[in-house]
Amino acid sequence: MIQVQAIVRPEKVHIVMKALLDGGFPAVTKIDVFGRGKQRGLKVGEVIYDELPKEMLLVVAKNEDQTTIINTILRAARTGEKGAFGDGKIFVSPVEESYTISKGAKDEEEEAALA
Repeated sequence: MIQVQAIVRPEKVHIVMKALLDGGFPAVTKIDVFGRGKQRGLKVGEVIYDELPKEMLLVVAKNEDQTTIINTILRAARTGEKGAFGDGKIFVSPVEESYTISKGAKDEEEEAALA
């Protein structure tokens, strides 16, 4: 399994979440985050905003869904046709195990995906 972490503009988060839902990926964790990427913040007059608000979306899915999830996020989160500086970033990491707390056991679907 994989975990996709997407850092997106706050004004795009609802569009991205709807696109993921429509694409068959309803399970998303959303976290308010602050930071800066290559854009190094924002300067307005004499004031420098070093940490900009963003949203982090976390999706855990089967390996074979990686391309679909990434393309869905890219289309939904991009500003305009060509995109803009500060649109965000996507990271993909392997997930070794997952557990459902209410069951108190390792997820069976996860084991089948790794086999």
